[in-house]
Amino acid sequence: MTLILASRPNVYSSSPLDRIAQRREDAAWIAEKLADPESLFVPVWRSRNLVRGHGTGEPEAVYISGEMAATLRMAHGEDGSPWAFLGMLESRAVFAVDISATDDPVPLLSEEYGTFVDLRSVGWGVPRPEASVLAHARGLMHWRQRHKFCGVCGNACEIKTAGHMMQCTVCNTQHFPRTDPAVIMLVHRGDKALLGHSTRFPRATMYSTLAGFVEPGETLEEAVRREVLEESGIQVGAVHYHSSQPWPFPGNIMLGFYAEGLTEEITIDPEELKDARWFTREEMRNSKEHGFDLPRADSIARRLIEDWINHSENAP
Repeated sequence: MTLILASRPNVYSSSPLDRIAQRREDAAWIAEKLADPESLFVPVWRSRNLVRGHGTGEPEAVYISGEMAATLRMAHGEDGSPWAFLGMLESRAVFAVDISATDDPVPLLSEEYGTFVDLRSVGWGVPRPEASVLAHARGLMHWRQRHKFCGVCGNACEIKTAGHMMQCTVCNTQHFPRTDPAVIMLVHRGDKALLGHSTRFPRATMYSTLAGFVEPGETLEEAVRREVLEESGIQVGAVHYHSSQPWPFPGNIMLGFYAEGLTEEITIDPEELKDARWFTREEMRNSKEHGFDLPRADSIARRLIEDWINHSENAP
């Protein structure tokens, strides 16, 4: 199987931040940066990010000042809003702050700040460094909101390491942000590739690559073969890595692969898929004309599909 290389970075990758993890334990330095008027804050409201120009084709991430962040946090008497140090953007510290306790932050912001939107609805299309920062903030705040209590003894946890660790106040167990690995793969055989319509897809006409979570004690290649066989009945041979993508919806890392299909007869798992088909490159290039839609432009699924199509055009 010919290797197909990633043509460019995926959306939500290429972060411009220097995470400088060694500073997270320096409480005095963190306090200084929290109070620094030059520091930037990335607000997250109920898993939504602040974006300017949403729907215009030129979306832009919005950072706010420490003063504005404090206003949003205190609007309803909340002074304990979750926050975390994300890193340094050149010489300026960047923090995430969760303002979900505020019923409606919009009246507190002028129109120039934009609106809070689901990051997946923005339609970045191409890699944008600031999109990665927003995804970073969203994923970290999601973890913080859902790990307030110890998974060992059930008691309350307190924040440590500038927002990157939760420690139980009773048994002292340390809990760190988790990212669940998921494999996502384009299975191809000759001039056709396998796409499926998941039971979870919001659009009835969308077909995408197959995907699934990596199980304990399983290699990535084994996960690719198992998931494809379980969902479609297709046996897979060679598996080659393409690229990865942070996917904080809620907390995953998508690991992209191409997989060689050894069989053609499809037997779908109705719990996972409503349909699965082999599509030609020509059908994928003109998907709407053939009655189906491809996944969103910001997804690694779309990158796998487009790089496979273009490889055929550029192959020697």
